[in-house]
Amino acid sequence: MKKIVLASLAIAMAATAFTGCQKKNGAASASNGNVKLELYYYKQENQEGLKNIVKAFEKANPGVTIDMLIIPNDADSAISARAAQGALPDILQMQSYSRVKEYASKGFLADLSNEEAMDRVLPSSLPAVSYNGKQYAVPMDYAGIGVIYNKDIFEKYGLEAPTTYRELEKVCRTLNDNNIVPFAGLLKENWSMGHFITMIHTALLSEKKLSVDKFIAEMNAKKTSYGVVDTGRLFGILDFYRANMNSNAAEMGGGEQQQSFAKGEAAMMVQGLWAYVDARKLNPNLNAGFIPFPVYNDAKLNQFYADVDSTFGVSSQSSDEKRAIATKFVNWLTSAEGQKLWMDEYKLIPPFKGVDVSAFGGPYVDLMKSVEVKGSMPWAFSQYPSDVFEDACKNGAQQYMFQRKTSSDVISAIDEQWANSVNK
Repeated sequence: MKKIVLASLAIAMAATAFTGCQKKNGAASASNGNVKLELYYYKQENQEGLKNIVKAFEKANPGVTIDMLIIPNDADSAISARAAQGALPDILQMQSYSRVKEYASKGFLADLSNEEAMDRVLPSSLPAVSYNGKQYAVPMDYAGIGVIYNKDIFEKYGLEAPTTYRELEKVCRTLNDNNIVPFAGLLKENWSMGHFITMIHTALLSEKKLSVDKFIAEMNAKKTSYGVVDTGRLFGILDFYRANMNSNAAEMGGGEQQQSFAKGEAAMMVQGLWAYVDARKLNPNLNAGFIPFPVYNDAKLNQFYADVDSTFGVSSQSSDEKRAIATKFVNWLTSAEGQKLWMDEYKLIPPFKGVDVSAFGGPYVDLMKSVEVKGSMPWAFSQYPSDVFEDACKNGAQQYMFQRKTSSDVISAIDEQWANSVNK
């Protein structure tokens, strides 16, 4: 029977307890021939889908049990504490780019470069899991963040999906005039605003002729500031977003956002398709589309914020036996059976060769069609130092929306924490 562990204890206490649990599990495996692994994951959405995927692997591998551990917030501190104890979970779900590189550089991860899974991964997705020319995780979902909109509400009020910022402003005016909330709010949890501020910031880099790679390199070298973009526009868009949310947006978490959108109280939500999956559970008849958030008044410049999101790696601290089975699990995820379960149960797009998303319906097709025509912006936040995104960006944007910090406060905090991070 699987245990779903909610990690809310103090990190030091958790590390001690987890170390004892690791030793206990190792002893049990040696004594009775069964093997118990632990899988850490951070994605809170659709936990049942992941549990069903794990159950399928267990069924196909008698004697293997996988306990599941979720650490939705401050995961880096918890994982680092466990690593110091030599007690990392056997399978690690990680955000792409910086988290994978960070853990690989610390020696936490096994090299998966020669595993069969890598032969199935799209070449364009390999940078998201690479460090020093080797692959240390399997990229498991290609996701986009943008505007999910209710097609029925738009049709009722004669609205077209906005392709420019000016059109978005007009759409919001019409919705407000008809007592429809334009954007379902989500300010209670800081991660959503972390996504939002970095999405707009990344879009604004292009008018400065700055690629994400160049910007990251210059920030790491302390040659530029997060305020290199037009900060008036950056925070002006945040102001616009706040002004067109539910009046109680500060009290709304992900569940409340999805409910507001699913029941038609709000016409749009800025989210990834993981939120659409849950909204459809609340309203199976939801008729939705998906568009890039239109930062510019030139439609050609507006792209989805889309990239590899989550990945799975294998702990280098696990025993040889556990590491072999954990590696088998990540290879199995990329198999035909694993891919089907991932798409059926998790409703996410795996970045593998030959994947067909047509059965997923409208928003998924909208995403892939747009990316094919316009390309996409990479998830720059995944390449920031992890503490910069987790603290300065997420908290800074949230505090700005609560009107507790000024725009200059937010920029200064990001610059300071970035500089401190590269000095470590």
